[in-house]
Amino acid sequence: MIVRRCAGGVVFYANKVLIVKNDRGEWTLPKGKINEDEFQHESAVLRVKEEAGVDATVIETAGDTMYEFFSRSRQKEICNAVMWYIMETETTEYILNDDLTDGGFYKVKEALDMLTHSKEKSLVDISYKKYKDLKKQIVEGNATV
Repeated sequence: MIVRRCAGGVVFYANKVLIVKNDRGEWTLPKGKINEDEFQHESAVLRVKEEAGVDATVIETAGDTMYEFFSRSRQKEICNAVMWYIMETETTEYILNDDLTDGGFYKVKEALDMLTHSKEKSLVDISYKKYKDLKKQIVEGNATV
């Protein structure tokens, strides 16, 4: 089994979150492999930009997940260990890369119904609560982002 270190983003714009549909028909969050010369948080920002054309800023860590799948191209089992970050963007504009079949910003409740994997549903739900709390603290003057 190949183990890959990955990073990704739970990207919010107000009450919407960015989700993408991969070539296996799964609704998921943007993510990708961490290159040797990258820090995890930098990699997450770059993967969001590469997959969806979205410029996002890291606000906070969201957590991590691990999942396994069979790589058709490598003919091997792959384990992705993904470090997730709560991110924010200033626009809902996006440009999907050729590996993705659909995507965009969806209201959080709608996205929770669309996401394929339960781990990512939980991640988005928890991250949205954190995101709203952080935004509230900023408005009240108790935190800076």
